[in-house]
Amino acid sequence: MRAWEVDHHGEPAAVLRLVEKEAPAPGPGQIRLRVRATGIGLPDVLMCRGTYPMTPNLPFTPGQEVVGEVTGVGADVDLALGMRVMATTLFPTGFGGFAEETLASGDGAYPAPPGLSDADAAGFWIPHFTAWVGLVNRGQVRAGEWLAVLGAAGGSGSAAVQVGRALGARVIAVAGGDEKLHYCRELGAEFVVDHRVGPVKDALRDITGGNNVHVIYDPVGGAAAADAMRAIASEGRFLVIGFASGEWPALDARRLLGRNFSAVGVFPSAYGRDAFDEIYNGLCGLVARGEIRSTVDEIVPFDELPTALERIASREILGKLVLGPA
Repeated sequence: MRAWEVDHHGEPAAVLRLVEKEAPAPGPGQIRLRVRATGIGLPDVLMCRGTYPMTPNLPFTPGQEVVGEVTGVGADVDLALGMRVMATTLFPTGFGGFAEETLASGDGAYPAPPGLSDADAAGFWIPHFTAWVGLVNRGQVRAGEWLAVLGAAGGSGSAAVQVGRALGARVIAVAGGDEKLHYCRELGAEFVVDHRVGPVKDALRDITGGNNVHVIYDPVGGAAAADAMRAIASEGRFLVIGFASGEWPALDARRLLGRNFSAVGVFPSAYGRDAFDEIYNGLCGLVARGEIRSTVDEIVPFDELPTALERIASREILGKLVLGPA
C-alpha cells in the first residue's frame, strides 16, 4: 500500500516521504480500515516536528482521524467487514491515516453519520468531540452565557463556535483578518473580534457591557490566552484545549484566586466508551437537526499532503482540511 511516512523530525515538506509498505494486520481489539478520507490538523504538523506530546517513534505515519471501510478485524471485535466508520487511528503506534489502509481501535469506531460525506465525517469527530467535552462535560456552558472562542476560524475553534451556539451560548469568535471573521459569522458567531486590531480583553469587555465572558475556549495558548484571560468573569471557566501558538497558556495561581475563576483541562481521551457513546449520539442529533454543519473547507489530493501541512503551519486555513484517498 502507499503511505506517507516520517523518518526524521523537521518541517512537513522536508520529512514526509511517500513509501510502499505492507498493509497492517489488526491485533486483538483492533480493526483495519481502507481509508476514504483523513482529517488533517495541526497535531500532524507537530508530529512531523517531534513536538507533539503523543509523537510516535520513528518512522511513523501521521493522521489522527479517518473515515474508512472495515477490511479486517482482530479478536474480540464485533464489527462487520465493509462497514463505513469514522475513527481515531492508532497513530501513537505509528499507524496513522495518511495511507491507503490504517489501524484503529474497534471500541473507538462509530458509524459515520449518514448526513455527512466521507470528507465531512473525516473532519468531524475529533474537533466536535473535543468541543462537546470542553463545553458540555468540562465547561458546563449554559444558555445565555458569554463564550469566547480563540482561534475560532481553525478546525478546533470552528467546531466550538457551532457547538456553543447550539447550546444557546452567546458566542464571540476571536480570529485574525476579515476573511476569517466573515467565516466565523457564517458559522453562527454572534460577535467577532479581530485579534490583530487591538487587545482582545478590551473588545470582550466592550461586547459584554463590562461584564466579561463566562467561558473561554482556548486551543491557542501563549499571548492570545493571556490577553483573553484578563476579560474572564468571576466564576468563569478558562478551558485549556491546546497550544496552536507553540506555547501553553501561563496560569497564574494568584490571578485565579483574585479573579475567582477556574482553569479547566480538556482531555477527551480521558473518557470511556459509555461517555463516547453519549457524546456521539448528542453530536449526531445536532447534525440531524441542522444545528452544526461541516467545517471542511477543502479536500486535498493524496499526493499534496506536505503542501497542505505547510499551509496549516502558516495559519492559512479556514476550518478543516481533509486528505482524499490514495
